[in-house]
Amino acid sequence: MDSNGKNLFRRKRCPRVLLYGVVCFLLLVTLLVGGCRKTKVHKVGILCGLEYISAIADGFKEIMFELGYIEGENIIYDLRRVDFDMEEYRRILKEFVDNKVDLILTFPTEASMEAKAIAEGTGVPVVFTFSNIEGTGLVKSVREPGGNITGVRYPGPDIAVKRLEILRELVPEVKSILIPYQRDYPIVIHQMEMLAPVAEKAGITLIEAPAANAKELETILAAYEQDGAPPFDAIMFVAEPLTVTPEPFVVLGKFAVKHKIPFGGALMTVGEYSSVFGANADIIGCGQQAALLADKILNGTPAGSIPVISADITLEFNYNAAQEFGIEISPELLRMAQVVIR
Repeated sequence: MDSNGKNLFRRKRCPRVLLYGVVCFLLLVTLLVGGCRKTKVHKVGILCGLEYISAIADGFKEIMFELGYIEGENIIYDLRRVDFDMEEYRRILKEFVDNKVDLILTFPTEASMEAKAIAEGTGVPVVFTFSNIEGTGLVKSVREPGGNITGVRYPGPDIAVKRLEILRELVPEVKSILIPYQRDYPIVIHQMEMLAPVAEKAGITLIEAPAANAKELETILAAYEQDGAPPFDAIMFVAEPLTVTPEPFVVLGKFAVKHKIPFGGALMTVGEYSSVFGANADIIGCGQQAALLADKILNGTPAGSIPVISADITLEFNYNAAQEFGIEISPELLRMAQVVIR
């Protein structure tokens, strides 16, 4: 080929070489920029306000992991555990806000109420779980929670009625029931309002025993012993913190064993004392459901626009404890149970 042909070849080839060089340069820049870009690391503050339900955090982390949140890589958890201490709730929640966490997960009801108040106006979203919304002001409505909060509703009034129904099946002859609870706890009144007509229809007297702590509860129970046998056939827990805190629970356990009075509502064992049954929100499930809401928020959905969801109810029995109190659990109830301790 003559020199003119070679020059023609070169003229045709140069644009291709130039284009190839530009593409390589752009690819190199893209790789460099991508390598320098840091993965977003989310910070989540978790306030477990009641040791009895601490497994909620495990359920939450489990689903968050399945959704792609790897602890230490793209998410950091600051987990704090307190056993019903309002001052500690406030201190921890203020610390979360000061640390500019991306989200606060909180439970149960009282801790969630404090979280809403402290996080309001800060831009920090709150996801509550295992929390009552009736009479607490946590949300504007189930469909539109409003503000910067959403969560998993604890169906307290529904569970209270379910507990009474189960107790009646376990102790058909029951005529009076003692209901101990934390004095002035805001969600109790709505549960009692639901229980009252059901108990009245069944001819059952409900005896309320509000107390501030284990010592006061012990004094109340001692007063019932002064005139002989206690004036109630069973002890039932509603949803509140007193009865599921270890020291008051032991006080109730000792009294129940001494007088052969069955007690339950929430399934729990402390030392040698065990309640007979529990009808409760699925504790692990509450954490798992909360994770689905948290994922939406961390991906940009405003918390207040995400509808509140309700927790599933589980039924649990301690078969051995039932036998100690002379109670026979029917096969039908056992088949309904998600947990049976033998």
